Amino acid sequence: MTKIKIMSVRDEDIVYIEDWAKQNSVEYELSRHPLTDENIDEVEGFDGLSLSQQIPISEEVFAKLKSFGIKQIAQRSAGFDTYDLELASKYDIIVSNVPSYSPSSIAEFAVTQAINVVRNFNAIQNKMNVHDFRWEPSILSKSISELKVAVIGTGRIGSIAAKIFAQGYGCEVVAYDPFPNEQNEKYVTYQPTLQEAIEGADIVTLHVPATKYNHHLFDKHIFSHFKKGAVFVNCARGSLVDTNALLSSIDSGQIKGAALDTYEFERGLFPSDQREQQFNDQLLQQLIDREDIIITPHIAFYTDAAVKNLIVDALDATLEVLQTGTTHLRVN
Repeated sequence: MTKIKIMSVRDEDIVYIEDWAKQNSVEYELSRHPLTDENIDEVEGFDGLSLSQQIPISEEVFAKLKSFGIKQIAQRSAGFDTYDLELASKYDIIVSNVPSYSPSSIAEFAVTQAINVVRNFNAIQNKMNVHDFRWEPSILSKSISELKVAVIGTGRIGSIAAKIFAQGYGCEVVAYDPFPNEQNEKYVTYQPTLQEAIEGADIVTLHVPATKYNHHLFDKHIFSHFKKGAVFVNCARGSLVDTNALLSSIDSGQIKGAALDTYEFERGLFPSDQREQQFNDQLLQQLIDREDIIITPHIAFYTDAAVKNLIVDALDATLEVLQTGTTHLRVN
């Protein structure tokens, strides 16, 4: 019987793993830990491997996987920037991802958080916490329907976010994507450049994958072209944003505030329990402490539907490789 090692497992994953394994007559072993140099030997004897890896894998680990006969790593996320794909290919390891596990969940979260920043949610909650129930100009906001929204990246997630803003709230929506989607043109006006898309927008929401070519895509220069008082949303990847440049733009008044579900130095932190640890990330602490920023731990996807799809699609890809030698979800 086929045996699969499944690592970085969380409690909410288990019921879906059990159901999938029963339906596919597969044996499995669970680990709550990521794959490391220290625990690589636990993988020996298994046919397949599924990870939710947030830390890089060394060449030594890839070499051992090949020696164990492992042909694939099924990553349970859309992002696969943790992996050195050239190194994986060197050792004949197929890396797959789950490109679309619940785009609606992420899009809905992005829209909700954008609205929360526009409507001064943190400031209102802070006033409530000290029993200050006054209506006053500091928490006065604009109606969402009056705002212009720029959606950067109109793949599965960005397209849904654009549709929600346009058809749900009646916003004017512009977008930038190197590969425009004709189906979106019913409610989106594409702009030829990123800069032209963000200029004049009241909300800028980011939905593009991270690559080695777009590190700090949003930097001091790009933020300087934001409309004064605009809101910025990143539910994509932390590496796309120069955090210090964002903070400077907020401090200067160029940007009103931001909703961030990712952070450029989140690796090893999101998700983890740091309550009993000495917390030394002062930049992240700034983001947490500020009233004009809402930050969450890469949780936009986190719904029942997404968790199930991540498990099922990743494990399906593992079986596909074992049965056919490849998978339609491979990224290298």
